[in-house]
Amino acid sequence: MPLRRVMGDMILLPDGSVLIINGAASGSAGWEQGRNPVLSPVIYRPNNPIGSRFEVQNPTTIPRMYHSTAGLVRDGRVLVAGSNPHVYYKFTGVLFPTELRLEAFSPDYLNAQFDNIRPTIVAPVNQVILYYSQNQNVRFSCTGAVIQNQVEVVLVAPPFVTHSFSQNQRLLVLGNNKMTVLSNNLYNVEATMPPSRILAPSGFYLMYVIHQGIPSQGIWINLKQR
Repeated sequence: MPLRRVMGDMILLPDGSVLIINGAASGSAGWEQGRNPVLSPVIYRPNNPIGSRFEVQNPTTIPRMYHSTAGLVRDGRVLVAGSNPHVYYKFTGVLFPTELRLEAFSPDYLNAQFDNIRPTIVAPVNQVILYYSQNQNVRFSCTGAVIQNQVEVVLVAPPFVTHSFSQNQRLLVLGNNKMTVLSNNLYNVEATMPPSRILAPSGFYLMYVIHQGIPSQGIWINLKQR
């Protein structure tokens, strides 16, 4: 870990990396005990070689101390909010005032240089209902050449992030049974939904198509038992 951090929030990103954001470099969690805000997020890439898995990101200017939060949104950014280390709201006369501003952290997979390999989900539609073990055709477009063995479909559970704990957080890489070229720049991949509620509790998930490590914009799916 390149930076000391308490009260940090960890968010699973669609490409399988982990965002570590918010928090302080000294003190402890709980009300006004934290000091030295850590302004630079860190990306952890578990599949990189040992020694190159952590990447420090550009810093924010807003301290995010106790009672901060972060959450993944459909376009792949992370919404960052909060910071109120006081019993009540205090906007003046304190070291870290109550913070009401929102920020959006943009991972490097959103850089415009990747637009030609970024997939766009065409079908299914947003908020579709899907079922356990269902084989689902996921149709997507891509302006650049597609490397078929570097296409994945993933589900990301939207966690409730508070007090340095992301409840219900999980990322599932779906079984990829068949990849078909439909026409120029249009493709279909057959993905198999998780087999049971043990792996994926019923409810809403963000579905992304990943191509060469670059995610599409997500769509909401509602996973149910038949």
